[in-house]
Amino acid sequence: MKELSIKVSNLSKRFGNFVAVDNISFEVDKGEIFGFLGANGAGKSTAIKMLCGLLEPSSGNAEIAGFDIYKETEKIRKTIGYMSQKFSLYEDLTVAENIRFFGGIYGLNKNEIADRTKYILDWLKISNLRDVLVGSIPLGWKQKIAFAVSVIHNPKIVFLDEPTGGVDPITRRQFWEMIYLKSGEGITIFVTTHYMDEAEYCNRISMMNKGIIEALDTPENLKAKYSSVNMDEVFLKIARGK
Repeated sequence: MKELSIKVSNLSKRFGNFVAVDNISFEVDKGEIFGFLGANGAGKSTAIKMLCGLLEPSSGNAEIAGFDIYKETEKIRKTIGYMSQKFSLYEDLTVAENIRFFGGIYGLNKNEIADRTKYILDWLKISNLRDVLVGSIPLGWKQKIAFAVSVIHNPKIVFLDEPTGGVDPITRRQFWEMIYLKSGEGITIFVTTHYMDEAEYCNRISMMNKGIIEALDTPENLKAKYSSVNMDEVFLKIARGK
């Protein structure tokens, strides 16, 4: 029997008369790479904030790693990782200082931080960048380091909010190889992206439109259902209501 990492039931968020997230329900398995897609304004970011315990829902329920989003938000925050395109690392700190800082934020002790720093530097093959200011290294490396830092505490789930924005295709592919590795270790990956080719890398995809989930299935099944050759076509047909 599969183990669930995320269980969402009839979750909604309203801001006055505006419904940002409208009665969505879905489940995500442990170790699954789950794509959470939709156009700007579809409700993705609002939904993620609720799942991370940063925003209280208007109605509905959800469990993250077995914890209730209303009653156990602190436990949720300790058991998840998070990475955003808009905020990742402190550019006026070195690579090692960033790792140490976020390790502390995630509750690791001094010895654990030292071990995880060595692991990350070896994993990414960037020991030469240990004492280099993050602000002076290329964006692609910043994104890889930010992802490594987001899983420094071995979370059960990591939320990636458009993590590959602005990087080249080769770096994006390398980034996804890192995602596959961590998924294989049992970490659930919950990812939003605007790149439809990246949707092909997910085990399953949820397509949001105007606050609701219009479709949820594997990439292959979605392409078959919408008679499309790629996820770009699927996305456009859903967005246009076809």
